[in-house]
Amino acid sequence: MSERDGRTPAFWKHCGRLGLIPLLAALAACSPPAPQPGATATGQPSSTASSTASSTGSPTSSQQASQQATPPADSDETTPPKSDDKVISSKISQDWAWPGPGSPFKVAHPLTPPIAPPPEPPLPYLYNIGAGEHPADNPPYDQLSFRFKGAFPNYEIEYVPELIQDGSGKTIPMPGTASILRVVFHSAQAHSEDGKSSIVSAPPESVGYKAISSYVQAGDFEGYVSYGIGVGRPSAAAPQTKARVYEVEKIEQGQHLFVVAVQLDATPWK
Repeated sequence: MSERDGRTPAFWKHCGRLGLIPLLAALAACSPPAPQPGATATGQPSSTASSTASSTGSPTSSQQASQQATPPADSDETTPPKSDDKVISSKISQDWAWPGPGSPFKVAHPLTPPIAPPPEPPLPYLYNIGAGEHPADNPPYDQLSFRFKGAFPNYEIEYVPELIQDGSGKTIPMPGTASILRVVFHSAQAHSEDGKSSIVSAPPESVGYKAISSYVQAGDFEGYVSYGIGVGRPSAAAPQTKARVYEVEKIEQGQHLFVVAVQLDATPWK
């Protein structure tokens, strides 16, 4: 008997004593278990992420557990689902951590503009924005999801003391918030080739959730699309609210979308 299948002669000698019928059961018992499907069934994340939690070395056990779990499907659709809607892939690009000043989340995707021929924009472009509350999850969280067409953009997420408008350098006021989370999409745009906004739908800027109180666009300038997210309400001691980011590629209402969902931990306001 050949050893090409990895079983030793001792294995076959042992199994040979069992007889023909028990042999089949013995083979099943002696064979290694079949691999189980997991969160990496759709492939390993192609992006790279850095944060305070991951910059010191290997991820913590809690990070590994969350990354191995299957991320939730996009649950903040901007329109009622259709029968042909489907999720192509879903993955966590940044696990729960605090992207404090100087320690931003950074996620990069390989892009070579133009990604599409005219009249399509040469860069990933923002198509719509969704928002939703998820109080029953652990931890509970609020979500703002940015839906792009064309491809996933690069992006950087960081808490900032004030929100600065791209181009002008002016401060954009965000009253009534405990802190400001700045989201910057690189190699992206929020306008069509004729200069008009490419965003077809978005929730009101005064969101009014527990963790996400508001949001505002801070720029659409030279390949950068920036937003400020107002987190929580003013308090004597503003919590260091953790964030998580996951990406979903999907077909929604016949549109091929690339969703970057920014989630804010609502535990401090539970």
